[in-house]
Amino acid sequence: MGKTKGCVEKHSDSDDDRKLASAMDDLPFRFYQFFVMTALRIDLIQPGRILCSLKVPDRLLNENNSMREGASALLVDCLGHAAVKTLGPSSTGVSLEINLSFFDAACLDEEIEIDSKVLRMGKTIAVVNIEFRKKSNGKIIAQGRLTTYIPVSSKL
Repeated sequence: MGKTKGCVEKHSDSDDDRKLASAMDDLPFRFYQFFVMTALRIDLIQPGRILCSLKVPDRLLNENNSMREGASALLVDCLGHAAVKTLGPSSTGVSLEINLSFFDAACLDEEIEIDSKVLRMGKTIAVVNIEFRKKSNGKIIAQGRLTTYIPVSSKL
């Protein structure tokens, strides 16, 4: 139990840890989104679809030297909402559900493509499928799905 606690809790009461925590609290708004999305290139935009490329940078690697799962989850969220916006709503609301299934790994400097397609667009709910593929051979790395709320515009 103590070993698990040590893996999860990354702090102590030292001055250095308090300074680090304070610096992290002062990071710019949406810092993590910027951290992941800056390596992304948009290759195609169509109504209900966005196709992007990403060369996996070092900053997105986990301890196994493959793309971090959290980065994939952020990409599912951001690109899913972006695909919905191509169909006209001025804004998308909160994500209601995000899921991801992983089938392979993406390594440092590997080119991947991320294909985000709206499967269903209702009046207040949209469902988007996001597929991560290796650019070299088309092999599916991961598949995600986003369900998001679409705010209803007021008639007042």
